[in-house]
Amino acid sequence: MTAISERDQLAYIASQAADARVNVELETEGMTLNLGPQHPATHGTLRIVAKLDGEEIITAEPIPGYMHRGYEKLTEVRTYPQVTALINRIDWLGSFANEVPFILAAEKLMEVEAPPQAQHIRTILFELARIANISLFLGDFGLQLGAMTMGFYAFRDREHVLNQIEAATGGRFHPNFDRIGGLKDDLPKGWIAETKAAMARLRAFCDETETLMMGNEIFQARTRGIGIIPADIALSYGLSGANLRGSGVDWDLRRDACPPGLAYDQADWKVWTHPDGDCYARTWVRLQETREATLIVDQLLDSLPGGPVMAKVPRIIKVPEGEAYVETENPLGAMGYYVVSKGDLVPFRVKIRTPSFNNISIVPWVARGVYVPDLISILGSLYFILGDIDR
Repeated sequence: MTAISERDQLAYIASQAADARVNVELETEGMTLNLGPQHPATHGTLRIVAKLDGEEIITAEPIPGYMHRGYEKLTEVRTYPQVTALINRIDWLGSFANEVPFILAAEKLMEVEAPPQAQHIRTILFELARIANISLFLGDFGLQLGAMTMGFYAFRDREHVLNQIEAATGGRFHPNFDRIGGLKDDLPKGWIAETKAAMARLRAFCDETETLMMGNEIFQARTRGIGIIPADIALSYGLSGANLRGSGVDWDLRRDACPPGLAYDQADWKVWTHPDGDCYARTWVRLQETREATLIVDQLLDSLPGGPVMAKVPRIIKVPEGEAYVETENPLGAMGYYVVSKGDLVPFRVKIRTPSFNNISIVPWVARGVYVPDLISILGSLYFILGDIDR
C-alpha cells in the first residue's frame, strides 16, 4: 500500500473544498421577494418586486397602479370649482397644497389675481399643509426603523396643525377652501394667536425629533451611508423636494420660481440642503424644512395686509380658451397642473405632474446592491404617497 504524503493530503483537501464551493454556488438560486402591495414600508398599495442573491438585492422594480383613480379624466367632466374637491385627495396628507397649483393655473388663464390678504392666507395654509404632512413622515419613518416614540409624538403634535386647518377651512383632510380669485372665507377670530401657539409647539416637536431620532445611534447606523443618490443622478431622474435637496441641489420652487398668487417673497426664510445624499440627509432636510415652515407662518401672520379675500370674478366660472402650466413646491416636491381650456365650464384636458411618481422611479437604481433591511430605510426616506403616484 502506497503511503500518502502530507502534500498530497493537502492537495486532496483543497480540491474537495473547491468542489464544495462550486456546489454551494450552484445550489444558491436567486429568490424573488414581493414587498407589498400591502406593506407598512410602501405607505399604501405599492408592490416592489425584488430579486435577491442571499440578502443582497440584485434588482428592485416598483409596480404602481393598484389604486389608480383617473383624476386627469375626471376633471374633464367637473366644473373648475368642483375640481378642487377632487384633486385635494391626490396627496391626502397635504391636501390644501394640491388645490393651489390648479387654482393658480386657472387664474393665469383668466388673468385674475387674488387680493394680497388671500395670497398671505393661501401661503399660510399651504405651509400648514406642509407641516402636517412632513411631521407625520418624521414620526412614521422613525416607527419603521424601530423608534416607536416618535410615531406617538408626531400624531400628538400634528393634531395642533390639523385643528388650525379645520378652524379656518372647516375640513381637516380635504379643505376645498381655495377659489379662483381668492379664498372661500376670511380667518376666524382668535385664529392667529392659536396658530402661533401651534407653531411654537411644532418647533418643540422638531427639537425632540432632532434629539430622540436624528441623534440616535441606531437610527444613524440604519440611515447614514445608505441609499446614496448623487446630485447628477437625482437630477437625471427628475427628483424634487427634499429628495433633491438632500443630494445637495439648492433648488426650491418657492424661492426660485414662485408663481403669482403666493406670498413667499414677503417672508425671510432659508432653503436647506445636505451634501451626503443618503437616507439620513433626506430626513434631516425635511426636519429643517418643517421648522422653517413654522417660521414662515409666523412671519406671514405678523404681516397680514387686511382687505378682501376674494377678487371680483363671475359667479359662474368660464375659463377663456388657452393653455397654462403652473407648478408649486408641495410637501413631497414639485407638483404641476397643465390645464387646457376650450372656453367651457369644464377643462378640456388636465395633466397632473406629481412629485412621488418621479421620486419613486429611482428605486431600481438606488436599491441595487443593498441588503433587504436597507430597502426599508430607502423607501421610507424617499417618502411618497400612493395617491400621489397613481393619481
